[in-house]
Amino acid sequence: MWSDEFDGALGTPIDATKWTFDTGILNVNNEVEYYCAPTTTSGGCRVTEPNAYLDGSGHLILQATKTGNSTAAYSGSWTSARMTTNGTEQFLYGRVESRMMLPVGAGIWPAFWALGANVDGNHFGNAVSPWPDCGEMDYMENVPERGGLGVHRFRSTLHQKVATGLFSRGQTYAFPDGDVTAYHVYGAVWSPNMVQFYLDDPAKVFFVHTAAGIPPDGTFAFNHSFFLLLNLAIGGDGSWPGPTDASTPNPAVMTVDYVRLYRPSVVPAPQFSSPAAIVVKAGATTGNRTALSVREPAGSGRVFLSCSTDAPEAACAVMTTDALNSSTLDFSASSVGTATVTVVTSAKRTATWRLAIRARAWRPTAVAALVAALLAMLVSTALPRRRVLAVLGGVALVSAGLLLDCAAASNRLPPTGRTAPGNYKISVHAYTVSGDGAAPDATVRIPLTVN
Repeated sequence: MWSDEFDGALGTPIDATKWTFDTGILNVNNEVEYYCAPTTTSGGCRVTEPNAYLDGSGHLILQATKTGNSTAAYSGSWTSARMTTNGTEQFLYGRVESRMMLPVGAGIWPAFWALGANVDGNHFGNAVSPWPDCGEMDYMENVPERGGLGVHRFRSTLHQKVATGLFSRGQTYAFPDGDVTAYHVYGAVWSPNMVQFYLDDPAKVFFVHTAAGIPPDGTFAFNHSFFLLLNLAIGGDGSWPGPTDASTPNPAVMTVDYVRLYRPSVVPAPQFSSPAAIVVKAGATTGNRTALSVREPAGSGRVFLSCSTDAPEAACAVMTTDALNSSTLDFSASSVGTATVTVVTSAKRTATWRLAIRARAWRPTAVAALVAALLAMLVSTALPRRRVLAVLGGVALVSAGLLLDCAAASNRLPPTGRTAPGNYKISVHAYTVSGDGAAPDATVRIPLTVN
């Protein structure tokens, strides 16, 4: 549904209806490059030797060129290019891929990725959201071996914000043969609540991330529009790839054959079996699950499963045997899949108490008055020394008891919640690769009885 094949004679301008350029020193990731558009003349950029151009043979060239010797972050000692569809095109779901050949060497950092269209600096009029709230999908990143990758590996990663900060999930791919210096297709199948990364063949997925993998303090950040980016970064001191050295190629050349985005063919809604009802005693860990059979034509790809329940103080989970993600069923080659649906309920427990001495529980004037009164009584009755000591000990115990009682009363914990006996339901939802995310593609209800 969208592509750039980078056809055109040498010197043909890059299609401005599809791409814009980020320019200058962006002050991110301890990089050293100054990003240039083909018309940029500042920062060492040269119009006669552009950092992004068509080679006349159907390829886009992104070229990083050394202009100084510094490896300090943000020094601008190299020029390079960063192209984006921000301001021209934004996308929501589909299969996105690029065929490219990568440079390697100290400090080299090529990337093919996407950012949420609501990121700071967007041109679409959406609500502005800072990174990583907007979400980031990295289809391909490669850095030298000192960064953990090297010529025989690359990495695909997703980044987003949760309440506790940055949340990232990714997977490194190791080539069984070949390496990044040859042409390869890097891509992902992106659908509601699910992103599947692949190399060369979309049927050969190696990493799957779903909404079920997000911590409870966050929500899946990839169910809104994104734009694409291509760039060739150069690392500096303290960067992921590390700084350049004498072995770094100059210029470093990243060759892109095409970038394409496909709209999925419509697949049928999954067909659920009629699962057995769950009858469970509140808090029990046996008898609280049921098997679910799902049918979908072979070749339909993965289906993401999630669940919810209307039972109070309860939660449910769906588990599959998919080796790449336990929340998905893979219908690439099979038409039948099975899952286990489990419900966790809460049993009633009695109230608990916690003792603690706190500053706010201390009443020094009241305790001092009590001690003074008792001492006066002791003196007036002229008790023997041992009786006086015994009474003083009692005063101390009474005083401590008053303090502890005050603190304990302020720290009483209420009884925990309970799943009350009754009839409820568990809803299992299925999302296919061709859904729009507005609603599940299919839902089945499982009766739940809590005794």
